Amino acid sequence: MNSWKEFIAAESTKEYYLKLKQVIDKAYATEVIYPPKEDIYNAFKHCPLDKVKVVILGQDPYHGAGQAHGLSFSVNKGIALPPSLRNIYRELEQDVDFINPNHGDLTYWAKQGVLLLNDVLTVKAAAAGSHQKLGWEQFTEHVISFLSEQKSDLVFMLWGNHALKKGKKIDRAKHLVLVSGHPSPMSANQGKWFGNKHFSQANTFLVSKGKQPIDWQLV
Repeated sequence: MNSWKEFIAAESTKEYYLKLKQVIDKAYATEVIYPPKEDIYNAFKHCPLDKVKVVILGQDPYHGAGQAHGLSFSVNKGIALPPSLRNIYRELEQDVDFINPNHGDLTYWAKQGVLLLNDVLTVKAAAAGSHQKLGWEQFTEHVISFLSEQKSDLVFMLWGNHALKKGKKIDRAKHLVLVSGHPSPMSANQGKWFGNKHFSQANTFLVSKGKQPIDWQLV
């Protein structure tokens, strides 16, 4: 399988996915759902399969108006930074001389090979976690298994218990798995996030494998 398009096409014939699609299509037709339907697969559109170097696992999309656009932790330009993303930027500032760009659009990372993957790809407006257990988890589980088996020398960043459970089957003999607390204020303020140095560790690893490091600086 050489592209995400092929991968998604193969998944879309499976029973769980057909059920999921039915539910999601109805939800978009009758309720306010985020992200916009055309943005659901942005993580894959912006980060082609042959370019993936780093995987950052999120949970589910932001549920406020204008925030979610299909990339984990990312928000559209012009939208206030959510607390978790503010803490990600603070860690970047300490770790890799990052300068806050005053926006939260992480598309530039995706285009360099950072797969910004949420566990669940849709959410009802103002209802966090509302699309859990509809089938998205199975889809993203297959994405992670596929990457773990078919690729080598990837960096997986698992932030918080949810991501840690999601990534438990990643082949640690083939890939670098970085684990820390979640960047949300509750976890970060308990000392489980700041100082993890995941961004510099990722680049050190990529360079050691002859790969181009990620330019974490957003403009």
